[in-house]
Amino acid sequence: MKHRCRHESLVPRVVLLLALFTASQLSFAGGVNAQDLPAALEADQDAVQNPFARRIPVPDFPAGMQWLNTSKPLTKQDLKGKFVVLDFWTYCCINCIHILPELKKLERAYPNELVVIGVHSAKFEAEKKTKNIEEAILRYEIAHPVINDSEHRVWDMFGVRSWPTVLMIDPEGNAVWGAGGEVEFETLDAVLKAGIPYYAQQGTLDRTPMKFDLLADQQDPTPLRFPGKVLADESSNRLFIADSNHNRIVITSLGGKLIDTIGSGAIGRADGSYDKASFDHPQGMAIKGDTLYVSDTENHLLRKVDLQAKVVSTIAGTGVQRRGAWPGMEGVDLTGELPQRFVDKPLSTAINSPWALWAHEDALYIAMAGPHQIWKMPLDESEIGPYAGNGREDIVDGPLLPPVPYQQGYSSFAQPSGLASDGKWLFVADSEGSSIRAVPIDPKQQVRTVVGTADLPHGRLFEFGDVDGARDEVRLQHCLGVVYHDGKIYVADTYNNKVKVVDAKTGATKTVAGTGGPGLADEPAQFDEPAGIAYANGTLYVADTNNHLIRTIDLATGSVGRLEIGGLTAPPSH
Repeated sequence: MKHRCRHESLVPRVVLLLALFTASQLSFAGGVNAQDLPAALEADQDAVQNPFARRIPVPDFPAGMQWLNTSKPLTKQDLKGKFVVLDFWTYCCINCIHILPELKKLERAYPNELVVIGVHSAKFEAEKKTKNIEEAILRYEIAHPVINDSEHRVWDMFGVRSWPTVLMIDPEGNAVWGAGGEVEFETLDAVLKAGIPYYAQQGTLDRTPMKFDLLADQQDPTPLRFPGKVLADESSNRLFIADSNHNRIVITSLGGKLIDTIGSGAIGRADGSYDKASFDHPQGMAIKGDTLYVSDTENHLLRKVDLQAKVVSTIAGTGVQRRGAWPGMEGVDLTGELPQRFVDKPLSTAINSPWALWAHEDALYIAMAGPHQIWKMPLDESEIGPYAGNGREDIVDGPLLPPVPYQQGYSSFAQPSGLASDGKWLFVADSEGSSIRAVPIDPKQQVRTVVGTADLPHGRLFEFGDVDGARDEVRLQHCLGVVYHDGKIYVADTYNNKVKVVDAKTGATKTVAGTGGPGLADEPAQFDEPAGIAYANGTLYVADTNNHLIRTIDLATGSVGRLEIGGLTAPPSH
């Protein structure tokens, strides 16, 4: 299905606000920098001036829009007296996901002065549906109103050009600041600190807190909550489930008998015993002997679980999202000689949204969704760094890694989110390009595409659909999970609500289970955005994410069922 790239949006009906307000062009009256303004005000309270050099009145929200996470649509009048942050996002987008914790910090810092409104402007067809957006609101624990901008009416009205984009409106209804890309709390905090004293002095700032009827308040507890990934280990008869929104790992037998849980359920990064350790929305896992490796996604960490001693430890990452320079380049003069290998010590190297893992021989491979790369770390934990991908978000085949970051002519990925292997190739669910990629374990070979959009001359990230058939005909939609067995790659085709099978050599693809419509049924089978998949003893185990279940598919009969986990309950709320 073709989908117009929103980086090339039509001429808007309102001024291109992003062109006027960018993070690099903040302009404040009187020549005072935003960070320095509070100190200046302490020195002379009478000197408070409007710090925003340009203010543009904004129109009201279009009529007929569907508002979520609130009991009623909001108007400019409802928001009068508040700073309003409009967050233009789509729930597939890793960069949009990265902004959400920054907005949460801002909401906690300014509960009385600020209202955040998410404007969900879909990329994929599945993302236009209200129910799917509601699930994303719950999955990402969003506590502010969200508009379903499915036809990009608000997007075009404000002249937005890319995901994510943030726009700030002052208490008098004027756009005063905006930026595209991943905006951090500190930047937004500086803007608010610059503006609040002026509007408070003018008497136009309303500090009465606003309350909203949140979807989260209407939810009943479930034993699993948005399980993201699943890992089956035939040799030990164990199934490992990333119970992502319960911030823990659940261990069962392959038949569903509860064995253990790893993690207290609290969001955190504590190491230690199973009951003391904490995670932040973990995703992919890999096993090597008695060691379980976990991608602690929203902590931007890699964790290791000693399954014998029942102890969790941190092995890579600093707990802060990596932005900017590649490993080994901090402090390097870019005009001089670059390092021959982009690696550094794991515990001093910040990483960025690790989403899936694969252990092969003496190495751990990491689908690093944030920088659109595959990373590698020896199991002796001596170093970590990129293995494949030039860091450009795209679907491009070619040599593994460039000698210069972002150099074209080398492989590109787009939010890799699933890993599997036949021992010679890593198979990658490259979600934003709706493609299955193959990364050679032999570094002399090149990245290739099993099925997907790499052969297209342009628009590779915006071609998707639900088409089975020969390699050149196949279309997927934001696939998140893969598992390999006996020459076949089984795919969690997430936004198509299906499980598909791809011939690893020919690319021929067909549906194994799923009608395509979201739901919960065994016959005919329905899923709701399945994100993880594993194989053991003739059975596929599927993390049926929005249904909060693990589903099973018997490959011999095609029958679909549900894994019942006796005794599993939701952890205590924290």
